[in-house]
Amino acid sequence: MFLHWILLFIAGIFEIAGVWAMKKFIDTKKKIYVIYLVVIFTASFTCLSFAMQEISMAVAYAIWTGIGAAGGVLVGIMFFQESKTFLKLFCVCVIIISSVGLKALG
Repeated sequence: MFLHWILLFIAGIFEIAGVWAMKKFIDTKKKIYVIYLVVIFTASFTCLSFAMQEISMAVAYAIWTGIGAAGGVLVGIMFFQESKTFLKLFCVCVIIISSVGLKALG
C-alpha cells in the first residue's frame, strides 16, 4: 500500500513537470518540449494508474490534481515570474489541506 502512495506522489511530480514543459513550449515554440510533454504525461498517467490499484479513484485523482495544481502555481512563481499574492498562496494551502483531508477521511 505504501508503494502506491509513493507512485501517486511521483505521478503528481510528473504532472508538475508536464505543466513546466507545456509553459516552456508556449514560450519558446521548440518542438522538443512536445516530446517532453508526451513522455512526462505518459509517466504521470502510468504512475497514477498503478496507484489507483490500491487507492480509491476519488482520493487518488483529487490528490494527483491537487499536487499538479499547487505545484503548477509554485513553479509559475519560482520559474516564470508569476505574481505571488497572499490570496494565491492561501489558495495553494487550501488545496494541500483539502488533499490531506481527503486522505484522512478516505
